[in-house]
Amino acid sequence: MKFKDLPALGADLEGGTFEGLTTRKDGTHCAVILLQYQVEGLTWTEAKAVAKNLGGELPSRPVAAMLFANVKDKLKPRWHWTGDEHNASFAWLCGFGFGGQNFYHKSFEGSAVAVLLIPLEE
Repeated sequence: MKFKDLPALGADLEGGTFEGLTTRKDGTHCAVILLQYQVEGLTWTEAKAVAKNLGGELPSRPVAAMLFANVKDKLKPRWHWTGDEHNASFAWLCGFGFGGQNFYHKSFEGSAVAVLLIPLEE
């Protein structure tokens, strides 16, 4: 997909809604699509598996912060898993009620949303 072909924020795109842009560590710019998936009561490992089965992934910490900034009205004000590990036992969460981030044990049963990252061309 090309930058110039992106729709307005909130528009339908690829099975979800276009909610912003992110840049991966390798420099690839991506459109962030919030998939129509929100669930509660999953461990980090379960949340990652469900997101993958939907063809997406858990948002990274920066993407979770962007979702809070752009679409917090679409998200339940709870702790949501990110795809980022803190260490072997802990992973990062984002509180969509107030935007804070913290790490917690991966066995915690948190909420989750899935995103699809679409690489963009010039």
